[in-house]
Amino acid sequence: MPIKWILHWQPNPGTTVNTQILSEVSQCAESINGVKEGRWKTTLSFYRAMIRDQAIGNEFPRDFSGISLAEQPSKYFLVIRGQRLVVEAESSIQMIMEKLQSYKTRVALNFEGTQYQLGDFHLRVGKVVPMQSESLRGIVMEMEYVPISSWEKSHQIMGEFFDLWQESLSKRSLPGHFVHIEPNFTEYGLPDQYSVQHTAVQYASITAQMIATSQAIQATRN
Repeated sequence: MPIKWILHWQPNPGTTVNTQILSEVSQCAESINGVKEGRWKTTLSFYRAMIRDQAIGNEFPRDFSGISLAEQPSKYFLVIRGQRLVVEAESSIQMIMEKLQSYKTRVALNFEGTQYQLGDFHLRVGKVVPMQSESLRGIVMEMEYVPISSWEKSHQIMGEFFDLWQESLSKRSLPGHFVHIEPNFTEYGLPDQYSVQHTAVQYASITAQMIATSQAIQATRN
C-alpha cells in the first residue's frame, strides 16, 4: 500500500482557520500542476465510555477514536491511544456499539475535500467539519507517494516533496503552516510496511492534536 503522510494546518498565534486559507491551499495544489481527480472523505468519531461502575471501567478503555476511510468502506478502525492499540473491524460494529450504549459519541468529524495527482504523488486537501454542521474546525492534507510502501525508505522523498510544497505555499503569506507529526507506529505493533491501520493511527493523532490546539486557544481567550 502507498505511503501516506497526514498533515494538519497549524494557525499562527492569534489566528484561526478559515475558508480563504482552504481556498488558497487548494489553488496552490493546482499551481504546481496538480490535476484534479475528484472528491475524498474520511470520518472520525471520538467515543467516551458510559460505564458508571468504576471497578468495571478500569478494565475497558475510557475513550477511543473510530475511523471510516474511503479506501476501505466496509471496515471500521478503532484507535485506542491510551493503550496504543489499533483494531480493524467490520463497519457494522458502529450499529452494535450504538445498541449496546456502552460508549457515547462525543465528537464526530468529517474530513473531506479534493484529490490532486502530481506524477507519483497524490495530494488530498480538505476541511474538517462536524458531521451535522459546516463550521470549519480545521484543514488537513493527505500526501501519498504511490511507488513506496516502506515507511523508513519513504522518509527522504516524502520530506523533499513536503519541503517543495511548503516553499510554494509560503509565497502566499498565509497565517500558519502545515505540520507533520509522526506517530510511533511500533508502539501500536505496526510493521514498516504501510497499511490502512497506519492511516487510522495518523488520523487519530492529528485529531487529538487539533483538539488540544483548539482547547489551548480557548484557554488563552478565557
